[in-house]
Amino acid sequence: MDTTMARNERRLMVPPVRIMEDESEVLAQLEMPGVTREGLEIKVDGNTLTIDGKRSDEVPTARYLVRERRHEDYHKAFTIDESVDRDGISADLVDGILTLRLRVREAAKPRKITVG
Repeated sequence: MDTTMARNERRLMVPPVRIMEDESEVLAQLEMPGVTREGLEIKVDGNTLTIDGKRSDEVPTARYLVRERRHEDYHKAFTIDESVDRDGISADLVDGILTLRLRVREAAKPRKITVG
C-alpha cells in the first residue's frame, strides 16, 4: 500500500451545525474540535458566508506508531439573505464549538401595526 499520498492528504469535513433564530438574530453553532481561533477563517462575500477551519492537532516532527484520527479540516458555506446585517455578524469559539451570531437588520424585523 502506498501511504505517501495518505500521509500528506488533507481532507475537508462538513461540521455538524445547529441553527436557531428569534426576532433579533440567527444563531449558528458548528462543531469544530481541534480548531483554534488562529485556524479559523470566516468570510462574507455577497450572500455567501463561508467558514474554514484548520485542525491543529498534528505534531510535524512525530513518528506516529498508530494514527486512527484522520487529519481533516472543516468547510461550511451558507447562503444568507438580505435580512442579515453583514456588519452585525460575530463569532466565538469555545471548547470546539463555533458560535456565529447573525444580527437581523432593523428593517427586516417583524413589527406590530396598530389599527387606528
